[in-house]
This record gives sequence, C-alpha cells and structure tokens, in this order.
Amino acid sequence: MDDREQALELLTREVCAHITPDLLREIVVGLVDIASPTGEERAVATWAVEHLTAAGVDARVQPIDATQANAVARVPGRASGRSLLLYAPIDTLTTGNPEEDEPWAAATLRPDMRPSAVVNGDHVIGLGASNPKGHAAVVMAAVEAVRAAGIPLAGDLWLGLGAGGMPTNRRAAPHVTRENAGQGVGCSFLLEQGVYPDYALITKPGWTVSWEEVGLCWFEVVVQGTFGYVGSRHRMRYVNPIVQAGKVVAGLEEWFLEYSAAHTGGTLAPQGNIGSIRSGWPHLPAVSPSQARLMVDLRITPDAPPNAVRREFAAAIERIRAAHPDLDVSWEMVLSIPGTRTDPDERIVTAAVRAWEHETGRAHEPILHNSGATDANILRGRGVPTARIGMDRIGPDAPLPLDFPAGMNVVDIREMQRLARHVVRTALDICALPPPG
Repeated sequence: MDDREQALELLTREVCAHITPDLLREIVVGLVDIASPTGEERAVATWAVEHLTAAGVDARVQPIDATQANAVARVPGRASGRSLLLYAPIDTLTTGNPEEDEPWAAATLRPDMRPSAVVNGDHVIGLGASNPKGHAAVVMAAVEAVRAAGIPLAGDLWLGLGAGGMPTNRRAAPHVTRENAGQGVGCSFLLEQGVYPDYALITKPGWTVSWEEVGLCWFEVVVQGTFGYVGSRHRMRYVNPIVQAGKVVAGLEEWFLEYSAAHTGGTLAPQGNIGSIRSGWPHLPAVSPSQARLMVDLRITPDAPPNAVRREFAAAIERIRAAHPDLDVSWEMVLSIPGTRTDPDERIVTAAVRAWEHETGRAHEPILHNSGATDANILRGRGVPTARIGMDRIGPDAPLPLDFPAGMNVVDIREMQRLARHVVRTALDICALPPPG
C-alpha cells in the first residue's frame, strides 16, 4: 500500500466511524415513513434537509413546484479542487396508495408496499426501503459523516436527492399537474440551478461499479377495429381490436428477443416490454371498441440512438403487418432518452473501482446484461462523468423472500454499511486527495 492509499485508508476510517447502524436505520426509517410517489417528493426532501441541517450540513430544499422538490447539500472544499456530487433519487416506483396501486401492483398491497417502515432485526421493510430510499440514506449518512469528521476537502462535496427519478410521466392523479414529473426531471433541474460538479456518483441497486446504462424509447401502438355489438357481430362486419392487438403483442414479444440479442454488448442487454393496454369499457362488455392502444418501453444502448431505434421498431411493425395482412395498426415514438457511457478510465470510475476492490479484496467484477435506466443518463448527458454503485439483493435471511417488490422494499442495514464505506472512500479519493500517480 503506497502513501496515498495509506492516507485514504486513515481518512476513510475516520469518517466511517461516524456512520453507525443506528444512524443508517434512523435515516432510512425517516425516509420510508414519508410517502414520496413521483411528483410528490417535497415532504421527504424537506425531512432530509432538516436531518442534514441538524447534523451541521449546509442543506436546502430546491422547489420545482408546489409538491415536487429536490434536497441539495454541500460540504465545501477549496474552489481549486475537483468536486463530486453524491446523488440518489427519492421517489418510489409505486405510490403506496391502494387507490392507485391496486390491483396492478398487487390485488391487495403487502406491508412492504406501503410507506410505513418496520424494523426487523438487520432489515427495514417498507415502500422503497432499498430502492431508492436505502441508497439515498447511505449518501445522506456519508455527507453527514464527512462533515462531522471535519476533514479538509480539496473540492466541494455535493449531495443531491432528486425528485422524479422513476421512468414515468405524470401519474393519473388529478392533483399532480405537470406532465414532466419523472424521467430525471429533478436531476436535470439540479444541474440547471448551479450544482454542476466535476464528477458524480449515483447510488442505485447492484453491488458493482457501472459506467454505462441503457436509455429508453416509448412507443404508442394503436390497433384499429370496428365498434360493434355482441348481438349483431354475426350479421355485419366485425373486427375486434382487442383480438387484433393480441397479434401485435405476440409479434413484438418475439421481436424483443431478437432486438436484445442484436444490441447486447459491454455490460448491457437492452430489453423491451409492453406495459399497458387500453381498450373498451369494463362496464360494457357487450360491445367491442373501435381501437386498442399499447404502450411499449424499449431500452436502448449508448451505441443505438433513438432515431435509429425508431427505424428498427418501424421494421418490426412492418414485419407483423406482413404476417397479418388484416391488421390496421399505427404507432409513434412518444418519449426518448439516450443511453450514456462514461469512459471507464475517468477518475470517478477508477476511484469507485478501487474502492470496490478494497472492500471486497478481489478484482472488480462488473454485472453484465443490464437493462435498468437511472438518472445517471441525465448526468452523463449533461457532460458530468458518472459512476454508479449500489447494494446487493437481499439474502436468504431477509424477512421476505426475494421477488421484484421485496427487492425494492426491503433493505439490509449491513449492506447499507458496506455501501457507505464504498461511497465515503470514493468521495475522499476525489475530494480530499490529489489524483493518484
């Protein structure tokens, strides 16, 4: 271990002495207990700012509108040094409100799907306890600990807790008024309002250092039919668009596999998904509607820009049409966020990899075949070199078996401690010491 590594080790231990399991538990419970569905993050941002301020950190609420806000904090360093933003989103994928979530998330919401924290030994259970709030709690604790240790910094250490980090537009809730409530709106606003660091580290699930991510395109597909009645379908022209839409669904599902195989490379394996279908009236099954509408989310790599992917999607629809000449189908691309990549030789990536290797005692192991998108795309897209790091999945000793919602809603305090050590070491590597070599 050279002199720089020894200094980094001592500084990391000094800072991490302030990050106790009790502190991590306190922060994540506080975050989980405040509902923060996309578009309504202001209350949880306010709580986070109050906690940071009580710890002596210079923090403020950054309003976006009446219900949406970021939390922003800074531990100042010398202006001549490199600055780092520790970033995590704070909105949850579902709302915790049965009126919005049932029956699509579950016929009846499980306890882990509600914004009410339950402590169970080393685990905390509740909506978003791991993703995103456990990750947000880690960066909060890291910044509070750096401030408490009083270590002189060569550059500013910023904290950003961003609203609107989930891959969604406005929820179907009348009190949420802005269409651009998700898709990284808080992260974009943060950068526009003067928080523009040299580097960024975003915390999202996955115990590995990532430097590239998929983006996404949304397509709305409309399948036409005839408005008809069950009592006369045998007497006049009858084309049920719900039945016709099934042909499109089957064709797209087959094509998604081909698309993913063609674009898999590096650490990415972009996937496609049909997320919704709208057609007809539930109270009137006696009639067939005139059209059915499908929403498709197609993930895209940094090497496949949205305009090129649009042409691929067009070819896929044409192939489905050719197989089913009776189809009357149209479509349009309604959203696009490019995938992004940071050069793996950038200082933030190499620092994060060194911290991972120090924590594990082995060579870094990237997780492959990723298809998840985060606000890292917003940061990189604005020119900020960004690395991503996160916690591993819950293990067999967790109070709930692992499935998709449990992976989001159950956090292991021990994993939070490990991630906190990594985040602190990376932050000090960037902000407290000169570049290696």
